[in-house]
Amino acid sequence: MPAMISAPQPLAVEEGAKALMRGGNAYDAALVCAFMQFVLDPHSCGLGGYLLLTHHRAGSGQPQQILDAPAVAGSRVTPEMWEKQVLGPNPGGWGFFLKDKVNDNGYQSICLPAIVRGLEAIHKRWCTWKWADLIAPAIATAENGFAVGAHLAGRWKDKPLYYEDSSLLQKLYVTPDAKQIYLKADGTPYDEGDVLRNPDYAKSLRRLAQAGPDDFYTGELARQMSADLAAHGSWVTAEDLATCGIRDEAPIVTEYRGCTVVTSQAPHGGPTLAAILNILDGYDLSSMRHNSPQYIHLVSMAMKAAFSDRNRTLGDPRFVKVPLDEMLSPARAAHWRRVIDAGQPIDTTRIQPGSKTTTQATVVDAAGNCVSLTHSLGSSSGVITPGLGFMYNNSMVNFHPYSGHPNSIAAGKGRTTGMTPTVVLDGDKPVLVLGAPGATRIITSVLQVILNRLEFGMSMTDAVLAPRFDCQGDTIFCQSRIPEFVCAEVRKKHPIRRIPDAHGGMALVHAIAIKPETGQLEGAADTGADGMALLVE
Repeated sequence: MPAMISAPQPLAVEEGAKALMRGGNAYDAALVCAFMQFVLDPHSCGLGGYLLLTHHRAGSGQPQQILDAPAVAGSRVTPEMWEKQVLGPNPGGWGFFLKDKVNDNGYQSICLPAIVRGLEAIHKRWCTWKWADLIAPAIATAENGFAVGAHLAGRWKDKPLYYEDSSLLQKLYVTPDAKQIYLKADGTPYDEGDVLRNPDYAKSLRRLAQAGPDDFYTGELARQMSADLAAHGSWVTAEDLATCGIRDEAPIVTEYRGCTVVTSQAPHGGPTLAAILNILDGYDLSSMRHNSPQYIHLVSMAMKAAFSDRNRTLGDPRFVKVPLDEMLSPARAAHWRRVIDAGQPIDTTRIQPGSKTTTQATVVDAAGNCVSLTHSLGSSSGVITPGLGFMYNNSMVNFHPYSGHPNSIAAGKGRTTGMTPTVVLDGDKPVLVLGAPGATRIITSVLQVILNRLEFGMSMTDAVLAPRFDCQGDTIFCQSRIPEFVCAEVRKKHPIRRIPDAHGGMALVHAIAIKPETGQLEGAADTGADGMALLVE
């Protein structure tokens, strides 16, 4: 059986593929890819971030536990601390704007970076390569530099995202080290084709490779990090770093069209994906023309219904009671079908977003191991501890700033995300492995790739590249490849708006399909970014 890897950064895909060629398994390749992504995509992921793994062990026959290395709030936070700093709700319906953007940029936006603990657990449990060998390609790339791709260069020029109030370029002015590393001598960001070097990041990665993961939490790296965080009023303390851990969680599992969908648990995107599938399971979607007005409206209303439940009730189950049994029950799905069929209004309330600048590695190896690894910095805080070279996450932005909400702030609490790494099985055999970056639009994009494959039998390329839409509130948004004459028909029932993007603007799905009879692999990388899928034979 061949192997395959798909991710948004071609150089990271190439190094992951080399690991597969040299006898590494899917977990080895995913970690090699992830460490490379740290260097190549510094706002999306890195040592200051977090991860979520959905996977399938070859021959196991059972859904595997989810490995969650979450970004939780530091021990110095309180639920009410930001209530007087709220400027108001984002007019786009996505979260809240706070004075001085304290939840988005800078030291107070940082949650505990658990990703190294997550990578350590993956390495100890399932990898075959040595820890230092997994990091070596990333060290070389940070030291020697890489040509900035069109996607990264473009993001430094982009306007703020649809749910944000600050651009990625603004992140580069938060700390002196960010300016020194990511701005050229004339004060402008690196452009496409410019060679970007980060020797400080190489030094931190080399230290991590030689001293091991504990150094990040209790050693020299931890000492430098905690001193800097304390000096600038971060909520994360040295004790928080020393006690940082991971969570092993039972996955969310649902059945759809005879297949088993295994996905992430609360407070992530999996329950919402499962709820949408449960609603749609009561309709004959395959009898509709793909992306017809009828199809877009129906699937959008199922999205909207599931997000209505999500936005009211989802939070960290270790802190609040999340009514998953009700959300995912046949009775709840039937209720929403009655609402949709009757054309009744659906109130979604305010959405607390995830991060569009997350990243993804999807891998299947020759033995049949399947990995969907989603990891992130949020959209990054802009904070770089002097001499360390990497940014921290800005995941405090994902909390609800008022107390009393399931997603309100609390010490040690994880916040809601859209991360939805997913494996689909036919019987006990995996047939689809996928995931994406893209905030809460991860959920709706992963959904559509699953529907494209299971309902319409599309090739993997067609399933990933087909035009997409999203509905989480009062408007359906769709890529501009969906014609206006289609939108005009949808608009008779519900507001719909075409976004400027023909490709992109939604989540960037990276997916691999497996034919259970032959083991043949078919992968696709979303064309909204620079990524690729690479087959290893």
